[in-house]
Amino acid sequence: QVQLVESGGGLVQTGDSLTLSCAASGRISSTYAVGWFRQTSGKEREFVAAISWSGGNTYFADSVKGRFTISRDNAKNTVYLQMNSLNPDDTAVYYCGLGGYCSGNDCYEVVKPHKYDYWGQGTQVTVSS
Repeated sequence: QVQLVESGGGLVQTGDSLTLSCAASGRISSTYAVGWFRQTSGKEREFVAAISWSGGNTYFADSVKGRFTISRDNAKNTVYLQMNSLNPDDTAVYYCGLGGYCSGNDCYEVVKPHKYDYWGQGTQVTVSS
């Protein structure tokens, strides 16, 4: 049984930084990517960033490029989303998921939430102005 557990959300001010964690357990295929998405009330889940489970390729939405980084700790089966220079537009519930397909140095379909097979419960990030 694959499980994902997010943590690290909270209330911060504009310009602050925050690191989210996604701890994975269970038997996880090496072809998966781990993706971070965010969602606000009444809107669709939006892609933020992704990293391949095995190879380290990273992908970012244009809105977070240069501000967010994604990394992986193999020993802890944990993926981190480091968020810098936060602004109120980053306020959302952040979810991590397992999905897409990675082969060699490339991953595919990582920006599409319906291509993800597993999701965590989400963690709230609120950025005050």
